[in-house]
Amino acid sequence: MTDTALHIDDSRAKRNVAVLVAAQAILGAQMPMIFVVGGLAGQSLASNVCFATLPISLIVLGSMLSATPVSHMMQRFGRRTGFMIGALAGAIGGLVGAYGLYVASFPIFLAGSFITGTYMSAQGFYRFAAADTASDTFRPKAISYVMAGGLLSAIIGPQLVKLTSQAMVIPFFGTYLAVIALNLVGALLFLLLDIPKPPVPSEDAPRGRSRMELLKTPRIAVAVICAMVSYALMNLVMTSTPLAVVGCGFDEGNAADVVTAHVLAMYIPSFFTGHLIVRFGVEKIVATGLIILAGAGAVALSGVELEHFFVALILLGLGWNFGFIGATTMLAGAHAPHERGRMQGLNDLLVFGGVTFASLASGGLMNCSGSSAQAGWTAVNLAMAPFLMLAGATLIWLVMRPRTA
Repeated sequence: MTDTALHIDDSRAKRNVAVLVAAQAILGAQMPMIFVVGGLAGQSLASNVCFATLPISLIVLGSMLSATPVSHMMQRFGRRTGFMIGALAGAIGGLVGAYGLYVASFPIFLAGSFITGTYMSAQGFYRFAAADTASDTFRPKAISYVMAGGLLSAIIGPQLVKLTSQAMVIPFFGTYLAVIALNLVGALLFLLLDIPKPPVPSEDAPRGRSRMELLKTPRIAVAVICAMVSYALMNLVMTSTPLAVVGCGFDEGNAADVVTAHVLAMYIPSFFTGHLIVRFGVEKIVATGLIILAGAGAVALSGVELEHFFVALILLGLGWNFGFIGATTMLAGAHAPHERGRMQGLNDLLVFGGVTFASLASGGLMNCSGSSAQAGWTAVNLAMAPFLMLAGATLIWLVMRPRTA
């Protein structure tokens, strides 16, 4: 490929990255909003506080179950169609959730959360869409920049929570109305996306590896495991954070500020994570992420003052960034274009399956594993250790194994 062709390709990629960054900022703002208020709203609606985080778990479950269909839809009809459907699901999920709050129905509220999961699944493909039209050199930077769009969502989302959570007679009702508006406005961005639809494969086109063959590929297997662990542990701790902050004597504003700091830490490093991957190699960046996640757990276990929550959640966001973006980059370079729909859908099915388990476990550990919020918070953070050891062991195995031709 000539320098001119490369420039043209990356010019298109940079335009797509700009659209996806804006989508990450506007549409993505709904996720920190829901993660701040979802558990608190669930706590007010559920008959058993052990199920307080079930709304968040249902979002992740919906994301897990819709990952493969959304991926196949994008493979057949293009990224734009899939992203528009995701935004529509986000708006419908917000509407159903608002109605559940209005009638004080926990099951209806959970149904809205489940529908919102389809938006979360579609958002997960923003990072892969950034790589679709990018050159090999620009790909890790493109993924990293799109993830950096979450920086604005980290500011917009929690601030909207402060403005809307108690703005109406029904607590959190205004927040869900704001979620609907974000989806309707943000969906218009995808009209500017310029990613060609995948060509229809001919009869003699390569079929690619089966799902099982893909998972047996060492680099793919390790990438999936590290992505699962990074995302699941981040979700495990973040889901419980608003409950822990409020349970330890602080208010909802403090909880929103802690989540803001966390989401900022998730996305600010994205401005340079891609450069670090290019310079030091993806394996070292993923390993650094896992070590930082362990540090987050250590800080959280050292105390429950407000500064402990801030530092622990900042480290949690930074560790997620290095671990998850690194694993995504590793995966994006380990399969062929015609395997994209199959592998990316399978990856997100497994990743969000792990996140679903983590969010379900989070509520139980936080509310039902001790007599106080501090005891529950301790249990949540101790639960990180075995999974970090698993991911670290697989990464070491990948690095140490003999290279094959």
